[in-house]
Amino acid sequence: MAQHNLTGRRVAILAADGVEQVELVQPRSAVEDAGASTALVSLQQGRVQAMNHDVEKGDTFPVDRVVGDCSADEFDALLLPGGTTNPDKLRQDSAAVGFVRDFFAAGKPVGVICHGPWTLVEADVVRGRTLTSYPSVRTDIRNAGGTVVDEEVVNDHGLVSSRNPGDLPAFCAKIVEEFAEGKHRVHPEGATAPG
Repeated sequence: MAQHNLTGRRVAILAADGVEQVELVQPRSAVEDAGASTALVSLQQGRVQAMNHDVEKGDTFPVDRVVGDCSADEFDALLLPGGTTNPDKLRQDSAAVGFVRDFFAAGKPVGVICHGPWTLVEADVVRGRTLTSYPSVRTDIRNAGGTVVDEEVVNDHGLVSSRNPGDLPAFCAKIVEEFAEGKHRVHPEGATAPG
């Protein structure tokens, strides 16, 4: 990963209570190790309660920014970790959904893992895209017009996705590569291509 330098890049990590801890910590470390600055963006101020294996309380993490008070314009890339309750909370919050939609509208790279695509489905940004996810999310992606594949890591023009914590090494390497590549050109239909 050392060949991809993220110095000067700002990465938003959008998460709420219930986020899977390893899916927050490992990607954050990967992009920070490559030189990026990160901000944990959530629904309210305070701390986010992370979980281990979706059911055991993990650590809490301080919120850097409230999603309703910031803009995708302030960041170069977006990370969406999983955990079942995290994206379920995010997809019910209009500011969070709009924040996600704005990254896609701007053609900025996005990394999403496990149950994270639920928020993408709510933002209506998977139509015409190919991605992977945790198995229980795949029907929702298909119903929203996306194509699902069962692979360790999938990159569809800057949308990087993985299935579960076991895919984290491949996911982390690919997000650093894509975040270093930067912005993608936006097509009229909302799909993107390398720019």
